[in-house]
Amino acid sequence: MSNTLRSIGRFCQLYQNNQVLTTQIRHLNLLECHSKVLLQNYGVNVQKFIIIENPLETKDLQTKFKVDEYVIKAQVLAGGRGLGYFDNGFKGGVHLTKDPSKVLPIVEKMVGHRLITKQTSKEGIQVKKVMIAESVNIKRETYFSIVMDRIFGGPVIIASPSGGTDIENVAKSTPHLIKTFPVDIFKGITNDIAKEVAQFLKFDNTTNEKAVTEIKRLYDLFINVDATQVEINPLAETSDGQVISVDAKINFDDNAQFRQKAIFQLDDKSESDPQEVEAAKHNLNYIRLDGNIGCMVNGAGLAMATMDIIKLHGGEPANFLDVGGGVNESQVHRAFQILTSDPNVKSILVNVFGGIVNCATIASGIINATKALSLKVPLVVRLEGTNVEAARKLLKSSGLPITYATNLEEAAQKVVKSLNTARDNAAIEKEV
Repeated sequence: MSNTLRSIGRFCQLYQNNQVLTTQIRHLNLLECHSKVLLQNYGVNVQKFIIIENPLETKDLQTKFKVDEYVIKAQVLAGGRGLGYFDNGFKGGVHLTKDPSKVLPIVEKMVGHRLITKQTSKEGIQVKKVMIAESVNIKRETYFSIVMDRIFGGPVIIASPSGGTDIENVAKSTPHLIKTFPVDIFKGITNDIAKEVAQFLKFDNTTNEKAVTEIKRLYDLFINVDATQVEINPLAETSDGQVISVDAKINFDDNAQFRQKAIFQLDDKSESDPQEVEAAKHNLNYIRLDGNIGCMVNGAGLAMATMDIIKLHGGEPANFLDVGGGVNESQVHRAFQILTSDPNVKSILVNVFGGIVNCATIASGIINATKALSLKVPLVVRLEGTNVEAARKLLKSSGLPITYATNLEEAAQKVVKSLNTARDNAAIEKEV
């Protein structure tokens, strides 16, 4: 089931230390509170909440935000907040209290401090916002999501009456408790489909119509914000007969950024790799890895193959960098800037197959970048395809110390060898 939720654009699998390393690429990162704002804007039923950036904003809370019980949640892009701890010793990124006077001291211990959870680095993530919400008495938890699925060729609802837990575990242990409902994207979600989903989620006569309404509104949100996934876990039934989206995860189609500008401005890049952020500005796909051989490739598939063959010959890729099919000289220069800004990069391999890309354009970009940046590390280049002969002549006549390879295996061998040679030379110099 979980495989239907994955696509090449969101996941990159690499072999590292004889294990499969899976890195999820999230191009738009929304905090929980921002997701709730979106839900609220589309009429989806959520708890009352406010967003706090300054602890002093919690003063007079009983007057401006009076509820029976408060949930105080640190807003960071990481799971396991409830069991986390702060760099000041304060424990827990999620707290409950019925006393409004206790909210301020709790918020003071969160804002400006770093929260460490099982999903963060050991340094943790600095908390800049806190969400204070109304605590709800949950009677029953269900799982509801809508994903854009290639197999069905459109939106698919994935539902389970067993919510509030990891859906992958439910799929593994009790697969009969998960059901998919394909939706015709041209017709949208009909009343019959919404009723069928609500019935499968075991909403009874008193809550069925409310569930149907929430399902329809969630689908409206999914379509109108160009989402690729809207996951509500749990979609809860409360003791007073309400149907509430308690927690939400929303993924967006990056290609829709031009018409979803307000949403993309909410992107939290504070914990993103600065080089990944810089690469995205120039339409480059970059992921930092742990190796020392920088890679510049066009096309995700070729990039994966390049990293695999580097591993095969005993090297370690330092990054995944796909410059795409419409790359120009300026982007090549930016790519080299990003590669060389990583102190771990000790050699660089450029592997480009020129279909749409003109190899001569790549060659000119490489030459100009090498000169402008005064490149100090070994550079191996393998080009093939459109205008490759002209590209080879440019590289050869440049007078730069660029090693040319005629095929991918030769390129991998040469870049690993150049790395070893540089290491040996450094050792000899040290001894002298």
